[in-house]
Amino acid sequence: MAEVTGKVDFKVGDDTYQTWYKIIGALASGSHPLVVLHGGPGISHEYMTPLAEIHNKCNIPVIFYDQIGIGKSTFEGVAEKPKEFWTVDLFMDELDNLLVHLGVQHGFALLGHSWGAMLGAHYASHRHPVGLKHLILTGGAPSMALWEKSTDQLLNALPADVREAIKRHEKEGTTDSPEYQQMMAIFYDKHACKSPWPKALETSFAAMMQNPTVYHTMIGPSEFTITGTLKSWSCLDQIHTITTPTLLTNGVMDEAQDVCVSPFFHRIPHVKWVQFSQRHMPFLEEEDQARYFQVVADFLTYP
Repeated sequence: MAEVTGKVDFKVGDDTYQTWYKIIGALASGSHPLVVLHGGPGISHEYMTPLAEIHNKCNIPVIFYDQIGIGKSTFEGVAEKPKEFWTVDLFMDELDNLLVHLGVQHGFALLGHSWGAMLGAHYASHRHPVGLKHLILTGGAPSMALWEKSTDQLLNALPADVREAIKRHEKEGTTDSPEYQQMMAIFYDKHACKSPWPKALETSFAAMMQNPTVYHTMIGPSEFTITGTLKSWSCLDQIHTITTPTLLTNGVMDEAQDVCVSPFFHRIPHVKWVQFSQRHMPFLEEEDQARYFQVVADFLTYP
């Protein structure tokens, strides 16, 4: 399959950064491309590359990119930026800039995962891009308060020794300890992706560990203790204005439990909700992967 990579300048105030992107397929094919929004914030795009299967299934170009501050996009110097730099508007501006650079702003689909789903929902409900033809929100939430509610429920359902160790290390600020990492691995195995992790997911998490600025500034130390700039984030009061046909997905054991997804379902006018059998990343799970790709392909190609 055809593959093109490149970088586009992204100007923020007096500074110019670069957004790295990869295109699978040909933008000149006549099909609206699928633009993929990775999670985190600050987890690089590699773990989402299995979504190239959408191109194989229905000849739709797929565009991956690393958001500013992570992976192959600019991260030099961003660690010195004040926390006020890291806003949802920053990432919406970056997305708009990429769409215009690639010339696809008049016709495209968005697929966001986790934080990417939050970004996609905020973008669709606040900027109402006329070129947005389909919106896919996988494992997301319309507010950080609902995300915290979901993950807190899952944390409290863990064995007492695991739960207490996680809470103790977060309270004491020792989240870099081996014990904490071991306890978090238990949570991730149960609710994010089963182990052993695919190499692509390991690559994305390694990138975050190498450059944790975005995640730590916008989220905080973990999924459970949100102290960053997204703590009060919400687009709950705006999602009813999304007019784009929308596909919602989550998993039975997902970090994004139904408490996160149901407000989208009840408030977005043109919406479909499909639940998968496993965790937070159906595109990586053997039990869900084929069905997930088919559901997404069918949604994108429905007349």
